[in-house]
Amino acid sequence: MPKTVQVAVSNTAFHFDKLYSYCLMPDQEALVRCGSMVLVPFGAGSKARMGVVLGCDEVPVSAKFKAVFDVAPDSATLSPEGMRLVLFLRERTFCTYYEAVKAVLPYGALYKPALAADGVTPVLQKQLIRHTETQYRVAAPLPAKPKPTAKQLAAVALLSGGAKTLSELEARGISRAVADNLCAKGVLASEQINRTVDLYADIPQNAVPAELTAEQQAAYAALAPHLETGKAHTALLYGVTSSGKTLVFLKLIARCLALGKKALVLVPEIGLTPQMIYRLKAAFGKRVAVQHSALNHTERFLQWQMIQDGGADIVVGTRSAVFAPLENLGLIVIDEEQEHTYRSESAPRFSAHEVAHMRAAASGALLLLASATPSTETYQMAQSGRYQLVKLANRYGGNPLPSVEMVDMRAELAAGNPGDISRRMADAIRENLAAKKQTILLLNRRGYQTVALCEDCGQVLKCEKCSVPMVYHKAAGELLCHYCGSTIRPVPKICPKCGGRLLYTGFGTQKAEEELTALFPTARVLRMDQDSTAAKDAHERLLARFARHEYDILLGTQMVAKGLDFEDVTLVGVLGIDSLLFAQGFRACENVFSLITQVVGRGGRAESPGHAVIQTVDPNNPVLALAAAQDYDAFFAQEIQFRKLGLYPPFCHICMAGFSGPDEAAVAAAALRFSQLLAARAAEKPDVPLRVLGPAPCSIAKINDRYRYKLTVKCRGDRTFRDLMRSVLAAYEAEKLPAKAGVILDLHSDGDL
Repeated sequence: MPKTVQVAVSNTAFHFDKLYSYCLMPDQEALVRCGSMVLVPFGAGSKARMGVVLGCDEVPVSAKFKAVFDVAPDSATLSPEGMRLVLFLRERTFCTYYEAVKAVLPYGALYKPALAADGVTPVLQKQLIRHTETQYRVAAPLPAKPKPTAKQLAAVALLSGGAKTLSELEARGISRAVADNLCAKGVLASEQINRTVDLYADIPQNAVPAELTAEQQAAYAALAPHLETGKAHTALLYGVTSSGKTLVFLKLIARCLALGKKALVLVPEIGLTPQMIYRLKAAFGKRVAVQHSALNHTERFLQWQMIQDGGADIVVGTRSAVFAPLENLGLIVIDEEQEHTYRSESAPRFSAHEVAHMRAAASGALLLLASATPSTETYQMAQSGRYQLVKLANRYGGNPLPSVEMVDMRAELAAGNPGDISRRMADAIRENLAAKKQTILLLNRRGYQTVALCEDCGQVLKCEKCSVPMVYHKAAGELLCHYCGSTIRPVPKICPKCGGRLLYTGFGTQKAEEELTALFPTARVLRMDQDSTAAKDAHERLLARFARHEYDILLGTQMVAKGLDFEDVTLVGVLGIDSLLFAQGFRACENVFSLITQVVGRGGRAESPGHAVIQTVDPNNPVLALAAAQDYDAFFAQEIQFRKLGLYPPFCHICMAGFSGPDEAAVAAAALRFSQLLAARAAEKPDVPLRVLGPAPCSIAKINDRYRYKLTVKCRGDRTFRDLMRSVLAAYEAEKLPAKAGVILDLHSDGDL
């Protein structure tokens, strides 16, 4: 009987995403197993589509079964761990099978449909050309006659110590011609191997570990035994800023490697990876691999291949690194665990925490969450005993926390200072410059000016495709929409609605940079935001220059607030926090507290004491006061009461159903119908607790000409609830509503989409 396989096919919508059965040709049967990448005919026209084999059970072959077109090499097969991740993502995040596959595998490991040389036969083609290099080894002694050349003797002497690649030979002055000539003589043998790239190879390895304080040693002693039990364990390392949490990570990683296990370290943003990579490379050398989106496709694939081939013991990266193909995991670290960037906002909408929990459970690993400002949910789990709680209450070296002062910007305006930098902030910066110390300034708005307001009709100039104001970017001479990327050039001076004069107000990082330059002409100002760090490796280069004292002031968005460690930063300033303080979403207070605490903690990390200045129109705000005092425990006590009263996580899960389409009335009607279908099915399952809010327009009601509505479901995010939502999605599709409004479900939302 011919073998049959069940295939997850690419480009399917959620409502018809399932495993499709195909039969194998006789010459394919030995090549295919679960996890194999295949090319299959799909649909009425049998168009070639990519697929992954997720089932190999034999079923009776039917005449309707189509045959697989082509099979990828065995090296392109999903590992058992990769298959578990794909199935986990599809079950937990309402994505399709192939969306999960594309999350788990890097671009370079995937294939695409192509045609064979005959122009007719569908075949698989790598999305990236396979990068290989030639490796040479000694196969036989070098004969004495004819007399060997000096280069031939050098080549054999070098290779007698072990195989070397062509690039390694060329680095020693031995050319391909010399090596190939020795191969022709039978002295050397060659083979093609996967090329590797040693990123950050210039980082010197320092075998001398930093000395732990007694408090750090106690934290390590409390955590290290869980590396040896083989049982999954979750712990929270809660330490004030600059308490030396990273040193505890490094010692735990060293112990993990000594036990023959591997480690995964996640950081929330690309901007934080250079410093973490430097520390890991310095401590552990070449067996550190990197996975994040700033790498190009080739670099990312080669690093992934290195991990897959067992050439890495440690992987460091951002959210997607949680899928790194590490076997025998012993330790997973999630640094700055409270950050929203660990939650994906596109399909599959996963939480790195949830995936890490699954991987730790499968491997019997220690999952270590770390933060100076843990998320309310995580700290509640630690307080209740579900997670082990380990504290670092003191700064490394006994340095005091920075002193903090508030500046009332309303009083500044009343006193005749309309600028964006208060007189007190300016004085503090001036004093810091005179002391030859460095300053970090946080302003969470990029661009120059953020609102164009008509003096006559009062209308704000908004993006035609999105319901958000255009932002003036002076350097580029344009208005830019930060959501769809639309631009207006030249910058208009007249209101398009009434012809009145446009008044540009608000301030962003570009304007703040200009104001700082005017106030301090001799100061060297470095701006770090999405615009200045768009180039490859920009984060790493800019931070390295700041570390070398090429700049006096680092001005940036949230990317400068967390994880950075510079000894000579003694002043931290917060220029614009009020927009976040009054933002929507149940995490608004938590986000502000975390951001203020983290950025204030960038100062005074060495011998010189730190100071922070916070500008605000609400200096008596209790959240700002608690953040200034670095009093997380008092903030948590206040926040957990708010969460309990309003029924927010950790007392429930929140599932956001998002609807979008080009016709606002149709989107609103589809969202309403979805809520009715949900109510009807929920009535059949009275044991499933739900609270449904909406539907209502999203806070940004239109993006890229698509109107957006949301339905907020407070629920218990378990399998029963997910099954209920799948039945509602099926009913929504049965009524052909996706044609009116596309729908997405997000179980990890912060309260908006």
